[in-house]
Amino acid sequence: MATTTLLVLAVIFLTLVYDMTNGWNDAANSIATVVSTKVLRPYQAVAMGATLDFIGALVSSEVARTVGKDIAAPHTLTVVTFLAAVIIAPIWITLCTYQGLPISCSHSLLGGLVGAVLATSGVKGLKMEGIKKIAFGVFISPILGFILGFIVVAIIYWFFKRLSLAKVNKIFGKLQLVSAAAMAFSHGTGDAQKGMGIITGTLLTAGWISLDAEGQMHIPLWVRILCALTIAMGTAVGGWRVVKTLGSKLAHLKPYQGFAAETAASITILMNTLSGVPLSTTHSITGAVMGVGSSQGIRIVKWGIGGKIVFAWFVTFPVCIGGGYLIYKLLDIIF
Repeated sequence: MATTTLLVLAVIFLTLVYDMTNGWNDAANSIATVVSTKVLRPYQAVAMGATLDFIGALVSSEVARTVGKDIAAPHTLTVVTFLAAVIIAPIWITLCTYQGLPISCSHSLLGGLVGAVLATSGVKGLKMEGIKKIAFGVFISPILGFILGFIVVAIIYWFFKRLSLAKVNKIFGKLQLVSAAAMAFSHGTGDAQKGMGIITGTLLTAGWISLDAEGQMHIPLWVRILCALTIAMGTAVGGWRVVKTLGSKLAHLKPYQGFAAETAASITILMNTLSGVPLSTTHSITGAVMGVGSSQGIRIVKWGIGGKIVFAWFVTFPVCIGGGYLIYKLLDIIF
């Protein structure tokens, strides 16, 4: 019993570490464009992002339920399964953050969880319902973000083509505050949910809580608040290397383009997270930025930087699946 309690507490602590690293890596998602277009100063953008991250994290629980019980049935797992996932994810996120790569924190955690489930109970332990949602989110986030970014900026071109660029930038300098706020809010609705799902799944596995009469998982209020606060703190710390990559290296954006990118990414995220699809916030905004940049011509986007991001996109899942598998096997020997 004492060992189980220590393991549960370890999962909670490391999940909060994950949320912190998620916040500082994904700070770029909600503030990079609004900083690069000089609509807000960095400290103003960070304060706004952290506040709305917190609010967004308390709004929805669909993604948390997907992570907590739809990827694998909690009763087939052990607390060590969840522990392995939250060990590998922060390690990979931290390594990539210091390289300035805006990787998917979601893919890191989900990959670690899938690897740990495979080590615990094999392929039969995975539930296709959750795996299908993960696969859908992996591919839809950058593609839909790209398409919507291209469309939104094209609509702006059409409506404001008779105005001077100076007037357009003045209008969208104010409107971008709205789109950046929507981006920060949507980030909270999606990314904070993964940590909530891990902790709640662990509590179910340990027998500390149970499903309701209809088989639904409810996220305890203290878990929601704790994860929301931690991811907001991570956003406040900020990942400035990632901000620089998305905000200036990938494509130089004007205020109306930043508005288009943030609007497209927010729509992409909210459409999916509110239906329980755990997609990547990072890849949604990255795809949107590339779509907006491409609307002015392929040469506007710095495809070399984009290629590095895509490389990290493909590498994250296998690295974290393998890492989750190996860490579980090691922990299983110890415990």
